[in-house]
Amino acid sequence: MSLEKAENYLKEAGFLDHVIELKESTATVALAAEALGVEPGMIAKTMSFLQGEQPVLILTEGTAKVDNRKYKDTFHVKAKMIPFEQVEEVTGHAPGGVCPFGIKDGIEVYLDESLKRFETVYPAAGDDHSAVRLTIPELEKVSGAKGWVDVCREPEDQQHE
Repeated sequence: MSLEKAENYLKEAGFLDHVIELKESTATVALAAEALGVEPGMIAKTMSFLQGEQPVLILTEGTAKVDNRKYKDTFHVKAKMIPFEQVEEVTGHAPGGVCPFGIKDGIEVYLDESLKRFETVYPAAGDDHSAVRLTIPELEKVSGAKGWVDVCREPEDQQHE
């Protein structure tokens, strides 16, 4: 059902031909990268947060990790992930398929600066066996994002964990 919602949204936006359906799982960044034959960073990971009662999706490059200080400086609240068992109810997509396409009304979407190091990225398309091949300008256009944010650690910061 989620794939269908995402595909309907992308069809209306003129991007249905960018959807890739796979036999292999795309539920995690590593699985999606392997199935698509791309580097993990090119997977546009959609992270789901609650800011009070407001659901927020932030698309980051696949290997990025949220920096709690940057998140709080940007949104003026502590980063609080939507609990795994509530993700589908809140966003309209189950974990492994969360994307900004065909989501429930009222959810704010942001794009993280980490995505800009790639020309083409692959967000999910509503389920754990799909992706959408989009250039960054296409992603900006079709995601409904309110804008760009910088809430992830720098790549060199991630290597020392």
